[in-house]
Amino acid sequence: MKILEAKGLTKIYGGKKQSVAILKDINLAISQGEFISIMGPSGSGKSTLLYNISGMDRMSSGSVLLNGKELSSLTEKELAHLRLYYMGFIFQQIHLLKNLSIFDNIVLSAYLAKKDKKEAIDKRAKELMKKTGIIHLKNNDIMEVSGGQLQRVAICRALINEPEILFGDEPTGALNSTSASEVLDILADFNDQGTTIMLVTHDVKVAAKTERVIYMLDGDIVGEKHLGKYQRQEQELRARENNLSRWLMGMGF
Repeated sequence: MKILEAKGLTKIYGGKKQSVAILKDINLAISQGEFISIMGPSGSGKSTLLYNISGMDRMSSGSVLLNGKELSSLTEKELAHLRLYYMGFIFQQIHLLKNLSIFDNIVLSAYLAKKDKKEAIDKRAKELMKKTGIIHLKNNDIMEVSGGQLQRVAICRALINEPEILFGDEPTGALNSTSASEVLDILADFNDQGTTIMLVTHDVKVAAKTERVIYMLDGDIVGEKHLGKYQRQEQELRARENNLSRWLMGMGF
């Protein structure tokens, strides 16, 4: 079942005299429970696609349907509501609030959403922190933990409202290889539980753990590679990385 579908998605910056098309007539469908990655050289439109397909930025033309809702027809307030209740976001720059503890950063959006009582939200936050291995940091200040731990905080915050789809823009870009691998394994765990995930990445090791890789060039989708579900075997991972690397070389990456 399709959870999200873009048709003819176009994004143009500038006016009539001088304009640049960042996205060019994009057509893309994402199925419920899918784990996909978006790759391509810098300036290819990867992040712009993520921002437009999630309603964080307004498309110039085309349509994006999230569970049948047309994003272009929604007001800013309606889009904000949709993002709060049905989407989660993880970025390379984590944007946590310095005046709040790690736990309070995680639960804040859930308190604002008011989908559940405070007790239920707190319980879910603690369960997420246990799953991501940071429950012992519950009362810490955000300046007292490592980059890899902060990214786990970001994952908990993104999942606290139980979103149907999770978006990530280079979520492992600032991490070392060990932390990046651990974060991807955590995301894969949540994907196994049914969360749909779409990541933008430059890293072959990251993309190799996703189910489908979409390659962008000059604002257009020019290729797709179906890898299938990652089964968490080291030998399988090496084969997936080699397979993906050969394909990317053929795409000119």
